[in-house]
Amino acid sequence: MGSGCKDKWTCLAGECRIQAWPSLHEMSQVIAESADLSHTVQILLRIMEQYMGVVRGTVSLCDRQAGTIYIHESFGLTEEQEARGIYRFGEGITGKVVESGKAMIVPRIGDDKDFLNITRTRTAQDNDLSFLCVPIKRGTKVLGTISAERIYDNDVLLKTDAELLGIVAAMMAQAVELYLVENVEKVTLMNENRRLQNALKDRFRPSNIIGNCKEMYEVYALIQKVANTKTTVLILGESGVGKELVTNAIHYSGLGAEAPLIQVNCAAIPESLIESELFGHEKGSFTGATNFRKGRFEEANGGTIFLDEVGELPMPAQAKLLRVLQEKTLERVGGNKPIKVDIRIIAATNRDLSEMVKTHEFREDLYYRLNVFPITIPPLRDRGSDAIALADHFVAHYARECNKDVKRISTPALNMLMSYHWPGNVRELENVIERAVILSEGGVIHGYDLPPSLQTPVLSGTVQKGSLSARLDAIEYEMIVEALKAQDGNIAEAARELGLTRRIITFRMQKYGINPKDFRVVEKKRQSSFA
Repeated sequence: MGSGCKDKWTCLAGECRIQAWPSLHEMSQVIAESADLSHTVQILLRIMEQYMGVVRGTVSLCDRQAGTIYIHESFGLTEEQEARGIYRFGEGITGKVVESGKAMIVPRIGDDKDFLNITRTRTAQDNDLSFLCVPIKRGTKVLGTISAERIYDNDVLLKTDAELLGIVAAMMAQAVELYLVENVEKVTLMNENRRLQNALKDRFRPSNIIGNCKEMYEVYALIQKVANTKTTVLILGESGVGKELVTNAIHYSGLGAEAPLIQVNCAAIPESLIESELFGHEKGSFTGATNFRKGRFEEANGGTIFLDEVGELPMPAQAKLLRVLQEKTLERVGGNKPIKVDIRIIAATNRDLSEMVKTHEFREDLYYRLNVFPITIPPLRDRGSDAIALADHFVAHYARECNKDVKRISTPALNMLMSYHWPGNVRELENVIERAVILSEGGVIHGYDLPPSLQTPVLSGTVQKGSLSARLDAIEYEMIVEALKAQDGNIAEAARELGLTRRIITFRMQKYGINPKDFRVVEKKRQSSFA
């Protein structure tokens, strides 16, 4: 801290706010000269992101006619998350600030029941964030709010930043009022449009599937379109991506949700029994057939049959399946009486059926009959941050199941989950998290709780995987990263926290390829703003 930084607004806990003054002066000039709200808000968001170290920041405005508050501008949120950010007066922290006209400070959002997470941005690792929300007021009338999220280890800095945002809110109140007066009809229509889009996206998204990436929303849209039809569906994707979940979503969100859903794994049935299993058999049709038996297709009559791993069907069964698709009739093994079935067929495979047609392993006519409405599920490695959302879901699930209080996933462990290529997709992730929950101690899943296959290249390349040295290196790596994160990349403070000298921690950081700049909040924000 410089000797000249004596004012509480300038430097606190090693964080300077004096750098924000030129931007504040620019904001005041914009407001005085043109009252341009868009330009004013952009300057505010820049101050919050670059000079205050805020992770997520929003400016919300009130729609008095509808009685709601909506997000006008933000950073750190996707378009979908921003569209969900609609509150009623008195609802959540934002609604309470608008209703009371008073700022609210939540030191730790994980401890506050009023933090509703309507935007669905909050994950388990966000519990330690603080949340500031100040009203934008013109006289006694509340026009909107400014809110910010970040980790504060210094209570003075937390309160000071709330005061700073309060000053900014007072500065921009006139521009906000003019904008709302001039655009009242536009604001109402825009707010309603966002609400409808949000409702549609929630409707498109099946409750049994987790995923917010663009590719998964395309899958949700296809599910919505086909659910209320009897069209044959072919689900494609690698093993473990969740083809069964998509089948359940199609069946249970359609008109025939009360009808049976019969699931068959074609690869798990011996070739000699596959026809009897699918189509049934008559008494005496083969040795051991002492009674007639309905097949899976008859059991699914009126509903849906799911043929998983359909590429494993032998040729005779493929011919019978083709007849069911074409004529909606079947014959039991040993029988000659056609049986009519009213059924929807959903097939799934992780194999390339078109290539199998070329090599004569799969009937071409059957392929075209199945491929009426294909749905391709992307692999987990192509779904961005969905891995983290799924991991949080599985942590909560297995923590309840194992009766363990697991609160979060550590930063190094999250990095490992994000950098891994997930050849086994969602199924592999679920197994990894179940194991990690069982191994975890102290309410946190650490990197060393994950399997050796997920360990960082730096660690896995230093010593033999699974050895004691690898385990110790993983623990040391994790502790250094957590200390740097807690100290915002300050090497000296991290070394003091770990009981090391600066020289030793620097040596250890070089060994593991750890860059302290990656943990400096302001530095990370500056890099992201120029990316």
